[in-house]
Amino acid sequence: MTYLGIDLGTSGLRALLVDEEGRTLGSAERPYAQSHPHPGWSEQDPALWVAALDGAVAELRATCPRFADLKGIGVAGHMHGATLLDGAGAVLRPCILWNDTRSHAEAARLDALPGVRALSGNIVFPGFTAPKLEWVRTHEGEIFARVAKVLLPAAYLNFYLTGDAVADMSDSAGTSWLDVGARDWSDVLLGAGHMRRDQMPSLVEGSDRAGALKPDIAARWGLTGPVAVAGGAGDNAAAACGIGALSEGQGFVSLGTSGVLLAARDGYAPAPDTALHTFCHAVPGRWYQMGVMLSATDSLNWLARITGDSPAGLTRALGDDLRAPGVVRFLPYLSGERTPHNDAAIRGSFTGLAGATTREDLTRAVLEGVAFGLRDSLEALKGTGAHLDRVFAIGGGAASRLWVRMIASVLNLPLHLPAGGEFGAALGAARLGLCAATGTAPEAVMTAPEVGETIAPDAGLVAAFDDGYAAFRAAYPAIRAVQ
Repeated sequence: MTYLGIDLGTSGLRALLVDEEGRTLGSAERPYAQSHPHPGWSEQDPALWVAALDGAVAELRATCPRFADLKGIGVAGHMHGATLLDGAGAVLRPCILWNDTRSHAEAARLDALPGVRALSGNIVFPGFTAPKLEWVRTHEGEIFARVAKVLLPAAYLNFYLTGDAVADMSDSAGTSWLDVGARDWSDVLLGAGHMRRDQMPSLVEGSDRAGALKPDIAARWGLTGPVAVAGGAGDNAAAACGIGALSEGQGFVSLGTSGVLLAARDGYAPAPDTALHTFCHAVPGRWYQMGVMLSATDSLNWLARITGDSPAGLTRALGDDLRAPGVVRFLPYLSGERTPHNDAAIRGSFTGLAGATTREDLTRAVLEGVAFGLRDSLEALKGTGAHLDRVFAIGGGAASRLWVRMIASVLNLPLHLPAGGEFGAALGAARLGLCAATGTAPEAVMTAPEVGETIAPDAGLVAAFDDGYAAFRAAYPAIRAVQ
C-alpha cells in the first residue's frame, strides 16, 4: 500500500508518495503564481492548485509504479485563505491568501468585539479568514450574497478530491470562526462576522477520514481500489506531524522565508495578548502554539539582494566562529511582525552603524536580529507554561551551522538537525492519509526523524546573548516612536 501527501504551498504544490513504513517512493512539484492586483492584495485562482495536483500526479504515475497501490491521501495547505463557492460548488472569485492585508480594518473591528479572543484563542489578524469575508461583504456585496461555502485551500482540494466540503481542526483554527478549545464552529464568532454555520465545511480531525476519492478521479489516476482522503492539516500542523512533534515538550524552529517556533501542547492554554497563535493540532486532543516572525531568511535574502551577494556567500564570509553580539543591531521587521508586536506597519532598522562597519558586521547583525526575534516567541511560549525539550531546526536557513549555533545559544536550547530524508509538511500529510486509511493511531505513525547532529548552546556565550537580547528588547519603544 502507498500513501500520498500533498503540500499545497503559496508558490507551488509538492506531492510525496510513501510506502507503509513512510519511506519515500517519489515526489513531484509544480509551481504557480500569486496575483497582486492592488497594493496589499494577494490572490490565487484555485484552478491553479487543481492543475498543479493533476500534473504532479501524472508525473508520479509515470515514474512510480507503486502509485497504483494508493490507499490514502492527506492534504496540507497554507492557512487562512478564503475560497468562496456558490451553491453549485463553483468558485466565485480568486482565493484571498494568508498574506493579503486588505482586511486590516475589518480585523481590528472583529478583534475588539467582546469575547472574540476568548472563544477563538487568538488575536484576529488581518490574514485570518473571518475579516476577509467581512471585506467581501462590504466591498463585493453581490459575491457575498452568493456564498454557500467558505473553504480553506486544503479543504478546497479535499472538496475537489471527494466532492464533500470537509475541513480539519488545525486549519479551521486559523479562521477566527472556530472555538479552538471546544474544537467546533462557534455560532457567536460566526455571527460576529455575519456568517452562518451552514456556510462552513463539516469538521473532522486531521487524521480521520474526510471522504473517499471520487470514482472519476480514481479512474483517471489509474486506481481501482477505494482511496481514503484524510481531514488533512494546516501547513505547520502537518510539519509538526512530519517531524514527530505531537506532545508537550516537542517542537521545531523553522527558518524559512518567515520564522516559526512551534511547541506541541497536550492542553489548551491560549495567550492571545502575546500574539502567539494557539491552534488545534491535526490529531485528536492536542493543540499547538507558535510564534511567527514574518522575515527570517527573507531578512538575509534582502541583505544579499542589496549587496549583490548570495545568502550563502554572506554567511560564508563570517567563517565558523560564533562571537558575542556586536554593536550593530538589526530589527527584522521588513514586512511588519506577528509575535510579539502584532503590527503590520512596524518596520526594521539598523542601529550602531559607524564608518568602520563592514558588510560582515551587517550580516552578523541580521542573523542576530532573527535569532532575537525567535527568542521573543520563546519567551511568549514560556509565559503560557510551555516547555521545549526536543526541538528540531528545519527550513533553508538551517543549512547555516553558524546561524543554528547562534539560535541555540540565544534560546539556550539544544537544536537537533534531522539526518536527512523527508520530515516536512508533505510527509506529515502522507502520515495523516495513512491514519485515515488504516485507522492506525497517530502516535504510532508520527515519529521523529533520526537526529543527524545536535547543536548545543555555546555555554560561554549564553550570557552575552542574553545581554544582547535585553538590548534588542530595549529598542521596542524607539520602534513605536518612529511609526
